[in-house]
Amino acid sequence: MKQDINRHEVIANITPVIENTAMRFGYIPIEIEFVKENHRWFLRIFLYSKDKDVTLDDCEKVTRSLEDFLDELIPVKYYLEVSSPGLERKFKSDKEFLIFKGRRISLKLNEPLEGETEKIFKGEILDWDDNEGLTFFRFDDGVELKIPKENIRSAKLYID
Repeated sequence: MKQDINRHEVIANITPVIENTAMRFGYIPIEIEFVKENHRWFLRIFLYSKDKDVTLDDCEKVTRSLEDFLDELIPVKYYLEVSSPGLERKFKSDKEFLIFKGRRISLKLNEPLEGETEKIFKGEILDWDDNEGLTFFRFDDGVELKIPKENIRSAKLYID
């Protein structure tokens, strides 16, 4: 018997449980993904903390704390993967500009800024505003830039 699953509904139901559990361990779930790949469902949770690294032990603790709750909320068999976002994670939502404020990023623009020719910069996130966009410190010349969010093609964490 084939079961239709509304993955957006599943994510809406499980997100509060995941957020509360992650916060108990001092983490923020920056991405929750429920996808079907090769006829199997996967729930992927990416954890982040400004104060500490995400360790394998921490991922295991969060996994064990979540398993029973999630089994009640998810109506199909699934594989649970809990991990850190990675050292050079590509941003998938605007909220990540706030979460990673103060961190170094590599930024790609759709169009060069006025008076510029380059579309790729490395620098630090100074601030994010949903209306105004990104306030960014460019490493090349030490200039602070305001970049409208509609001009941002992609951003990812950057490690020297």
